[in-house]
Amino acid sequence: MYTCLWQVLLAAAVCTKAGKAIVSRQFVEMTRTRIEGLLAAFPKLMNTGKQHTFVETESVRYVYQPMEKLYMVLITTKNSNILEDLETLRLFSRVIPEYCRALEENEISEHCFDLIFAFDEIVALGYRENVNLAQIRTFTEMDSHEEKVFRAVRETQEREAKAEMRRKAKELQQARRDAERMGKKAPGFGGFGSSAVSGGSTAAMITETIIETEKPKLAPTPARPSGPSKALKLGAKGKEVDNFVDKLKSEGETVMSSNMGKRTSEATKVHAPPVHMESVHMKIEEKITLTCGRDGGLQNMELHGMIMLRISDDKFGRIRLHVENEDKKGVQLQTHPNVDKKLFTAESLIGLKNPEKSFPVNSDVGVLKWRLQTTEESFIPLTINCWPSESGNGCDVNIEYELQEDSLELNDVIITIPLPSGVGAPVIGEIDGEYRHDSRRNTLEWCLPVIDAKNKSGSLEFSIAGQPNDFFPVQVSFISKKNYCNIQVTKVTQVDGNSPVRFSMETTFLVDKYEIL
Repeated sequence: MYTCLWQVLLAAAVCTKAGKAIVSRQFVEMTRTRIEGLLAAFPKLMNTGKQHTFVETESVRYVYQPMEKLYMVLITTKNSNILEDLETLRLFSRVIPEYCRALEENEISEHCFDLIFAFDEIVALGYRENVNLAQIRTFTEMDSHEEKVFRAVRETQEREAKAEMRRKAKELQQARRDAERMGKKAPGFGGFGSSAVSGGSTAAMITETIIETEKPKLAPTPARPSGPSKALKLGAKGKEVDNFVDKLKSEGETVMSSNMGKRTSEATKVHAPPVHMESVHMKIEEKITLTCGRDGGLQNMELHGMIMLRISDDKFGRIRLHVENEDKKGVQLQTHPNVDKKLFTAESLIGLKNPEKSFPVNSDVGVLKWRLQTTEESFIPLTINCWPSESGNGCDVNIEYELQEDSLELNDVIITIPLPSGVGAPVIGEIDGEYRHDSRRNTLEWCLPVIDAKNKSGSLEFSIAGQPNDFFPVQVSFISKKNYCNIQVTKVTQVDGNSPVRFSMETTFLVDKYEIL
């Protein structure tokens, strides 16, 4: 690789205006006392009355660039090429916003190792490498094939061990129940006389441990962390890991694990939030696809909904669902072919055409679905208005939201705005909620935990270099436990005798695609 032989960089550092080092990378052998002394002397050498980019002493030259309350400083030998030094300084200054959302001391300290790794890609042994910002980003993200193999094997083995623990716990619980039915004492374990633990308590202890250790961690959003923290990480989803292991096997890799390709249903269930389910359980799910223009106007909105019925006890197989439809938007309803359509049209009851037959047991059955397609702007559940305005230094962007359906409660709302590449982090002005800058994907994520009737509008303002077209399309995602079309199941009754049946229900309103083009 080509290097600049006349340039010798001694160190690169980010320091405060008082000369306190926040992060420093020495490219030649130098003691900590020496570098701290050089940086402490740096502010005293500057003439505050003039604008300069470098200062010199008898032994070294400081090439620097102010960054708000901080300085990016290169310490070089006096015989280095000042033009090359300034070019290198500009590259260092562009690297910092790639890893830090704000040019503040605590943010620099938090990402100090990321900055050091990036600094090492720019300079090696005191000489500038011929790299650009995109290459630095690629080099610091380099992942390891061996680490992927290791992580895949380890995660698969962990899932297998947890599944085996669950199986053992079920066996112990079954042994305890059998012993109680036969009037015998539950079998003990341990083999050390009075110190043995009964099977029932062991089973309960193991089961409780599994539930406690596998409880899913709640996060406000699907995560898209900022900065270079994705380096050397393998996706943790079970299916992706299993597919990766299978691919390794097909390529001839030796992967030491028993039952490597097996997935246990228990392992996948722990990721879903716990839902109390009665013997009759219903799931109402709606998905929305929406496209709006940046200047207003709904180009297309399409919503699909369905009621899924699951019966876990065959004595409740012959039932009818009482549906309450208060929708006024003009949805199109369609029942399952085996459902009595006349009964539904006349009395809003969902039952089988042959009342002597039963609904399937232990399987999800779609009994009613609906569809809404419109271009009526008043039907938009959440309006997004994005106004980029060109200014002398780039663009000032104002974006606001407003909830039009007061009955809805939207959770984990993320409004994603694309940003121009290579211009650093945006400068945030006013904001309702929180934000994340993803420098890898060049996006700004506006995060709002809840949008409801009490918090139906909000705004975000930021500035960044770019053109108005750079900030589209804006994408929106959310989840809601209230459905958009007001269709509910209010009661479940037996076919014979019309007696009420206890039931449980879960409602989900999701985004399939929500864009402002």
